[in-house]
Amino acid sequence: MTTRLNPPRLSPWTVPLIAICTFVSYNVAWAADQKSSAPSEALFLIQIIVLVVAGRLLGELMVRMGQPSIMGQIIGGILLGPSVFGLLLPDAQSALFPEQETQKAMTDAVGQLGILFLLLLAGMETDLALAIRLRRAAAGVSLTGIAIPFALGFAAGQFMPSSLLPNAGERLVTSLFLGTALSISSVKIVASVVREMDFMRRNVGQLIVASAIIDDTVGWVIIAVTFSLAKNGTVDVSTLARSVIGTLAFMAFSFTIGRRIVFEIIRWTNDSFKSDLPVLSGIIAIMGGMAIVTNAIGVHTVLGAFVAGILVGQSPILTRQIEGQLRALTTALFMPVFFGLTGLHTDLSVLADPSTLLLATGLVLIASLGKFGGAFVGSKIGGFSNAEAIALGCGMNARGSTEVIVASIGLSVGVLDQRLFSVIVAMAVVTTMAMPPSLRWALARLPMREEEKERLASEAFEKDSFLSRFERILLAIDHSPNGDLAARLSGHFAALRKMPVTVLDVDGDDGAAEKQLDAGTGSDSRAKEISQRVQSTAEKAVETQAVVGESGEAVGELHISVRKKDAELQKVLTEISEKGHDLMFVGVEPTTGAKGGYADRLASMISAFAGTTAIITSRGRLPEKDADLRILVPVSGTERSMKAAEFALVVAKATGSTITAVYFRETRQAIPVSRVSDVTDTHRAAFRKLDQIAAFHGVDIDKVVSAGSSPELAILRHARRGRFNLIILGVSRRAGEDLSYGTVADTLLETADRSFVFVET
Repeated sequence: MTTRLNPPRLSPWTVPLIAICTFVSYNVAWAADQKSSAPSEALFLIQIIVLVVAGRLLGELMVRMGQPSIMGQIIGGILLGPSVFGLLLPDAQSALFPEQETQKAMTDAVGQLGILFLLLLAGMETDLALAIRLRRAAAGVSLTGIAIPFALGFAAGQFMPSSLLPNAGERLVTSLFLGTALSISSVKIVASVVREMDFMRRNVGQLIVASAIIDDTVGWVIIAVTFSLAKNGTVDVSTLARSVIGTLAFMAFSFTIGRRIVFEIIRWTNDSFKSDLPVLSGIIAIMGGMAIVTNAIGVHTVLGAFVAGILVGQSPILTRQIEGQLRALTTALFMPVFFGLTGLHTDLSVLADPSTLLLATGLVLIASLGKFGGAFVGSKIGGFSNAEAIALGCGMNARGSTEVIVASIGLSVGVLDQRLFSVIVAMAVVTTMAMPPSLRWALARLPMREEEKERLASEAFEKDSFLSRFERILLAIDHSPNGDLAARLSGHFAALRKMPVTVLDVDGDDGAAEKQLDAGTGSDSRAKEISQRVQSTAEKAVETQAVVGESGEAVGELHISVRKKDAELQKVLTEISEKGHDLMFVGVEPTTGAKGGYADRLASMISAFAGTTAIITSRGRLPEKDADLRILVPVSGTERSMKAAEFALVVAKATGSTITAVYFRETRQAIPVSRVSDVTDTHRAAFRKLDQIAAFHGVDIDKVVSAGSSPELAILRHARRGRFNLIILGVSRRAGEDLSYGTVADTLLETADRSFVFVET
């Protein structure tokens, strides 16, 4: 008998901890031999790795404890700083993080980039429409939430013993800095916590973030005044005026002309560049440019980065891919470095002094009670319930990097010392860590309003819907009636779904590369004609929604570009689909081949395009007015038919036309069944699903059940009896060399005497 010895199991923490110790040991040896004052790239890399690994490990621990991961990153920095590591192993700590200015500047630069990227990501996730709708409540919550803790913090500075002040002669300025630090919620921390708690879509979560945005904006104006007072002894009116007027002008430009410019930059870089990730480079340039502008007008760069994120998030193309790329970069590198450096610059050993500890405790209480009370009062004035006001008060009580920056400014001008700086950072950590559990407790007591339930249900449906996956339309058409009908339908989708349209004239001459065409302008007559058709259709769709009482964004938000056929058609279509076009409206003639089936050019176009295709064929006489369309959508209970029904309902909603669904059993289902109830239950389930989709789009739909075993004949029979002039059918491509969508679709292609759309699903 043999005994097997199992090797000891290593904790998952072992390898990272050994790695950190190795890095520290290497640095101690390196520091002993270091003679030059020049910064070390090796040390810089080691610092980054240590901060990232420590932040990841402690962030994971915090998440498992129900705290935001950023708290673990800040605590990791505190542990690596003079408070713990420096106290236990001062030589090793000073070797790993030396006070050499040139060395510190390298990591600080990464930290500053971290601030911008975090704000960019937070802006992309902000629902601006909801924030605007809640602007009055957000402004009330923010202003009272600033005023009350600011007054309390200022009073604390005024009555603070002189022994705790770095300079008793500058008590006024110190009081202003304390008031500012205690009153501002950090939008970076607030947005991160709300996002990690999955409350970004709740009304209260959006209101918390919107209020924090106002907090930050107002806070930087206050800082500008305080900073000028600290430097000059008096309020610099010109600096204040430049900050206020410049901020208003910057915001006005950004959300009007700037929004279109940002989208065009994203579209142009995506469509014109052939190298990897060009859009990400364009967004970084946008973020940097806007941050520079806000810095120039006397407001911190974070405001520019946040506004850039909002504009990027409103881009109708590539937002999901962009957000994923930015989130990966920000979460893996910039966040742990930035928040780690925040903790690293904090020395909690100053709290060993009883007077400093008492001061820290008092500031935490003043900050928490003042912020909670101010937000609560503002919420009640805004008409919110007690439960909602409590949740807002808890949510706004989070500080973080904003307070650290304020404290750093005060430290740099001499109105704060290292003791007060550490106290303010400690206050920021305590209040931020208190936010998640208190907010969870408050939200658990907060019932959803009916309006909020409906909105969240609508958003959940939209997220899972068939059409939500599409971002860009390619309108591939020729000069035929099929092309005209495709242009009309694309205009409806562009208006209701806010989808940009790229027009490709498949009969165009090979030649010039892609050019931009603002709707209705340009030298190419055919492109101008197509663009005007899409534009006019979109305008009618918006007018239709206005008549039924639904508001829509201005048609000026519609983006139309023209792509010239500058190479072989199949090559152009493949390239276009690789640039983010995921839904192609095809309107070309002929649709049928000389020997039956699908025309060769149509089949090759569908094969070359990697996304979803809608084949549009105009037959018979279509009404001039889109409202006179009569749409028939066959359904069979399959996922494919439900997706086509959603497509049809968008057209019906945009045009205000009538729509009818006819239920039939597909060919493989058209066999005797053991019970009549089997068929009844199937069509009832299909109709229930159809009613849900119709209710989401706000469209009334008639439903009929077809009898008989031939679906294609049943579809044509209902179309003729009901005088329907547009059939929309969901199809899926069959395997094989020749293009086929199955018996029903292929038969309709050959025999239909009225217009139809085949939607690939």
